[in-house]
Amino acid sequence: MSPRKIIIDTDPGQDDAVAILLALASPEEIELLGITCVAGNVPLALTARNARIVCELAGRPDMKVFAGCDRPLARDLVTAEYVHGKTGLDGPDLPEPTMPLQQQHAVDFIIETLRNAQQGAVSLCPLGPLTNIATAFKTAPDIIEKVDEIILMGGAYFEVGNVTPAAEFNIYVDPQAADAVFRSGVKLTVMPLDVTHKALVTQERNDAFRALGTPVGIAVAQMTEFFERYDKDKYGSPGAPLHDPCVTAYLIRPELFSGRHVNVEIETASPLTLGMSVADWWGVSDRAPNALFMGDLHADGFFDLLTERLARL
Repeated sequence: MSPRKIIIDTDPGQDDAVAILLALASPEEIELLGITCVAGNVPLALTARNARIVCELAGRPDMKVFAGCDRPLARDLVTAEYVHGKTGLDGPDLPEPTMPLQQQHAVDFIIETLRNAQQGAVSLCPLGPLTNIATAFKTAPDIIEKVDEIILMGGAYFEVGNVTPAAEFNIYVDPQAADAVFRSGVKLTVMPLDVTHKALVTQERNDAFRALGTPVGIAVAQMTEFFERYDKDKYGSPGAPLHDPCVTAYLIRPELFSGRHVNVEIETASPLTLGMSVADWWGVSDRAPNALFMGDLHADGFFDLLTERLARL
């Protein structure tokens, strides 16, 4: 089979960085057409910087990186420096990027790429708030039917929220954008906290990254060591959950994941549950399923894949 053509939409973030590295290390399965950046974990200037740092770390300064929306559709930006550090990529000491940021706006790149592609030829892989995707769909609704699939990290069911009692961060930052995407009719595969909290970087797994002995392996180990302090303190977990690499791992080894095709709606009004992803896991409503909502992960297989692919860079 030919590799899947994708656009990664991202707000790096250490775990976003690992997701990008995994995609760049897997050309047999993934053809990365470009990286579009959005404000989320940190403001837009930093997410666009961080995406280019990661590309250069991977030896891919040719990859096109685009800056997109710098704020959510209808509310002030909420960021997560308390998790990711002031740069969003704290941990390793990586040089400032020298590769250029593309002049074209990320939303225009998404629209142009989909309009020029054959129907069903391109998938979108959002790792952060869905502002760029929703803006592209609103600006050019004709592209919606051109999208093969959206595979995204966001939301939760049993795990509920990580930024409020009810909401996961990516959905909470821009619930209006998430609502638009979940209502778009595009085929959706969702990696919620229920799955990503099972992708834990234990000490043994992090030692395997470092043992690669490469700049990429060492940098990933340093990223997760920084990143894990927050989750260890908050959840008492043995390490950091690698949320976003679940998206790119699914493109390579979908059999590592299992879930249900259910209805998912996004709360956009309630001050108490704003950004909640209301997943009808048990089918108690009459709402039609609109998303494959993942519920489980083969963690050892996930980390075997990740370590093997990072060793290529």
